[in-house]
Amino acid sequence: MTASPSYTVVEEPGTGTLHLWPLPTDEQTLLSLITDIFEKYWAHIHFGVLVQGAAWEVAAPNAPKKIAMYDGYVTVDFGRWHFHLCIGEHTAGGPELGRIRRCARAELYRIVHDGSPTSWGVRMFNGRGEQLITVMLPNPFLTDTQQILSPPDFDRLAAWDDLRATYLGLPPDPFDRTGKGFRHT
Repeated sequence: MTASPSYTVVEEPGTGTLHLWPLPTDEQTLLSLITDIFEKYWAHIHFGVLVQGAAWEVAAPNAPKKIAMYDGYVTVDFGRWHFHLCIGEHTAGGPELGRIRRCARAELYRIVHDGSPTSWGVRMFNGRGEQLITVMLPNPFLTDTQQILSPPDFDRLAAWDDLRATYLGLPPDPFDRTGKGFRHT
């Protein structure tokens, strides 16, 4: 379950400079990634879809009651509500629909403004390049309720460091601890 330790720098309008590390998109890796994120870090993350014009920053109400697979979809069930992501072979709609729905790109990312990181997360996209989910990882500049932290708490990068080690084989990056504060674009 290792991916390339090198990253790509991308300028994304409305977001800024992103450092992107590609992740494997096989079902086993994505299921492991989703399970790690939602079982270990559910209380400290926000997630949803972030597209120009809309940002769904959802906080989980509790740890998942169940994470399960069916016909290529992982379901993360919190009890009162749940969500589905197509991460494996989906057959019910036929091969073309299965190709469109399935996660075709997954990546760890960090956003950099003015030469230092301000946000860290995970993104997944379907076969059309449409965003399936963004997970905003704990941020050293924000509390779990997204209030500004002063001074920063770089221990909040533990989830980022863990995911980099697990899925990229990379140690913590001192660059991640050079940030000066949160920036919203």
